[in-house]
Amino acid sequence: MVLSGLAASLAPILDVQNVTRIFGKGDNKVFALRGASLSVDKGSLIALKGRSGSGKTTLLNIMGALDSPSEGTIFYSGRDGSRMSEQQKNEMRKREIGLIFQSFALVPYLSAFENVELGLRIAGSPAADRKMLAEEALSFVGLAQRMHHRPQEMSGGEQQRTAIARAIAHKPKLILADEPTAELDSRMGKQIIEVFRELVGTLGVSVVLTTHDPHIMDLVDQVHALEDGRIGSESIRRV
Repeated sequence: MVLSGLAASLAPILDVQNVTRIFGKGDNKVFALRGASLSVDKGSLIALKGRSGSGKTTLLNIMGALDSPSEGTIFYSGRDGSRMSEQQKNEMRKREIGLIFQSFALVPYLSAFENVELGLRIAGSPAADRKMLAEEALSFVGLAQRMHHRPQEMSGGEQQRTAIARAIAHKPKLILADEPTAELDSRMGKQIIEVFRELVGTLGVSVVLTTHDPHIMDLVDQVHALEDGRIGSESIRRV
């Protein structure tokens, strides 16, 4: 039991092993992923790059246990995702994974604080802790003075920071971000990546993001290129 626990603690946060995802059947069969493999260590910032349709979002959804592979498996800190029930995946997602969407996905009539607090409710955080956790997360991303503003009263960068605060408030091990800078100009995009860098450096969180932006790729630890559902053999390591 001790050895088993030690092995889990030494395992990558995420280990994608030969994952294939097929949509449709017969003549309508489409391969979104073809034997993709990727390992994500603790405290790393990784970018997945590729053209539209290359499989980036599909891979991110499978990493976040929002979808299941047709073949292959994913290990979460040494735990085999294929052996998890849907309820177990849901509980893991609520406690260990933070999701950030390209469109921010904020509730428009709620303030930044209320959006983050709602995320904590969904994650099952105790009511007594939610105010502190929400304020802590918003302060971390530099929104201590803007937390009571609604999305329409905030810039695009501030909305994305709110989305990041919502994703980190429950203190997950892994952040998955789908094109987090796509709606932002280059200056704002760089600021968002700097927030991710601080998350990695300060909290030891692992971040995997998808991007088309070549400037962003210069700021991450590793870049993995996807093409036709495959991860290129020559992935780039920045550190």
